[in-house]
Amino acid sequence: MIFNEEFETLPREALEALQLKRLKQVVSRVYHTVGFYKKSFSEAGVSPSDIKSLDDIRRLPFITKQDLRDNYPFGLFTVPMSNIVRLHASSGTTGKPTVVGYTKRDIETWAELMARSFVAAGLTRNDIIHNAYGYGLFTGGLGAHYGAEKFGASVIPISGGNTKRQIMILQDFGPTAICCTPSYALYLAETGKEMGVDMKHLRLRVGVFGAEPWSEKMRQEIEDKLGIMALDIYGLSEVMGPGVAMECADGRHGLHIFEDHFIVEIIDPKTGEVLPYGQEGELVFTTLTKEAFPLIRYRTRDISRLMVEPCKCGRTYAKMAKVSGRSDDMLIIRGVNVFPSQIESVFFGIEGLEPHYQLVVDRQGALDTLEVRIEVSEDAFSDEIRALQEMERRIAKDIKDYLGVTANVKLVEPNTLKRFEGKAQRVIDKRDI
Repeated sequence: MIFNEEFETLPREALEALQLKRLKQVVSRVYHTVGFYKKSFSEAGVSPSDIKSLDDIRRLPFITKQDLRDNYPFGLFTVPMSNIVRLHASSGTTGKPTVVGYTKRDIETWAELMARSFVAAGLTRNDIIHNAYGYGLFTGGLGAHYGAEKFGASVIPISGGNTKRQIMILQDFGPTAICCTPSYALYLAETGKEMGVDMKHLRLRVGVFGAEPWSEKMRQEIEDKLGIMALDIYGLSEVMGPGVAMECADGRHGLHIFEDHFIVEIIDPKTGEVLPYGQEGELVFTTLTKEAFPLIRYRTRDISRLMVEPCKCGRTYAKMAKVSGRSDDMLIIRGVNVFPSQIESVFFGIEGLEPHYQLVVDRQGALDTLEVRIEVSEDAFSDEIRALQEMERRIAKDIKDYLGVTANVKLVEPNTLKRFEGKAQRVIDKRDI
């Protein structure tokens, strides 16, 4: 199913012509309305008139999250506050949040893209969506809410938290789809089991999960425990919110990027060089239709790759692979670059282990140390100490063999690691670096 066939199935040539037209317009607008862009363009020796082809986007400078913080709160807005109908802000853990403004048309565009996303997931107006993304300054809750209403589905605006109450609502209201972070989906499954609820007998059939990287093994764990099809959605509050890209129910081999509204590039995180399709690097987005807060070549720090293989769903957009990590969340352990999701992939799915883990990085003398704490199930924890120690040694060996990192693996009792109702915080870095 396709929500907006006119744009979602545009021939590549027509799509690129539309992108170029919109790129010229947005570059001219930010240059003439935002001092930051005029200054950065001038320093790069480029002006709006220099944009004559899509390749010319490479002449434009990048913008980073630090630039957004430096212009906090409204310094990058291109319209007066009288035209802003909503404000959101990122949930950043350091420094000031990044603030995003929306005009009425921006909200309508966002709702359209979220509607496209839900329809790509196989949802219809007959579905009931349990929306456990957080409402408020976080973009997830309201973004998903407006999108669901756009194509006519029913929405349960449950937001995050109150997990036992959520289990009750899932039982009593009978939603057929759920939206939340993948780690919270597993937490719901775990809580339901503790309450004696057979989560696979709920009416849920589809889950739309995002806001944090998650592995294929984690997808399998969610699908097994909830009895649903788990699909990935991608977005950033700075770029728009959820709905920038979405997996379709027909493929599940990458997320369709809504390229009539965004230009996406993959770059080498170190050099800034644009990489070809298929190579892994950092995602860079340019917004083409946002009125209040357009971004030109925004460095996301998310690591992925782009694909252009046809999809049987009929959408002609390029796809992005599931995000494998973030360049700024990357751990460097004794010179080896490692993402938490890579470590997770080594032990996820091993019988007796729960999908809850924590990475503790420290420094002893001049050397970095890595401790991997993983919860075990009740049954496994009751086994002999020797069996648990052998499992620890085996996981540590696998991490060393596959990733080249020495780790101290520590299996811990069930329910001892902190749970998160939003994004899971996997890494504790104790190094003074």
